[in-house]
Amino acid sequence: MLKTIDVKLSVFESNDREADKLREELKSKGLFLLNLMSSPGSGKTTTLVKTLEALRGEYRIGVMEADIDSDVDAHTVEKAGAKAIQLHTGGMCHLTADMTRQGLEALGTEDIDFAILENVGNLVCPAEFDTGAVKNAMILSVPEGDDKPLKYPLMFEVCDVLLVNKIDVLPYFDFDLDAVRERAKKRNPKIEIIPISARTGEGIDQWCDYLRREIAAWKQS
Repeated sequence: MLKTIDVKLSVFESNDREADKLREELKSKGLFLLNLMSSPGSGKTTTLVKTLEALRGEYRIGVMEADIDSDVDAHTVEKAGAKAIQLHTGGMCHLTADMTRQGLEALGTEDIDFAILENVGNLVCPAEFDTGAVKNAMILSVPEGDDKPLKYPLMFEVCDVLLVNKIDVLPYFDFDLDAVRERAKKRNPKIEIIPISARTGEGIDQWCDYLRREIAAWKQS
């Protein structure tokens, strides 16, 4: 008798189990892990650098920079004063929980209490795989357009917080911030939306306050 299995379903289920296990381990260590996602060019690394600068001295932060084949971002983050490593995915457009675990082991978690995974630039694949992070965040930049919650619904459904970046150029683009709020909330009523400009620093304080609250809640739960 021919046996048929759903390979994709099997892969997702296995990854979900690994992600839950990783979260339990992070909890026991008191380590908060943030998964940061976006499309290329959204200002992810610039936002990350601003975040590191704002939280310097408050947390021991480690950063995992995921990319298909580059180490530019890791060097940028290191210059900002954070412990950093580069993860090469070998052509894969996402990270799994096991890959995240390998990254954390290579990073070394003994001297950090807040880890950030800068995921591969993509609005599709990274949303499908649970990395084991405590919270998922995404960046949508103004030049990308306000229709992205309609085109990439899963990304907005799995994220806990949405950063709308490059609001300093709002006057020059046909971008409706209220429409983004409405569309994102329709996909995910619990998503928190924070407009920012990584270039000018506007909204970074609000974003960092969000992180402080979530880190405190994670450690107290």
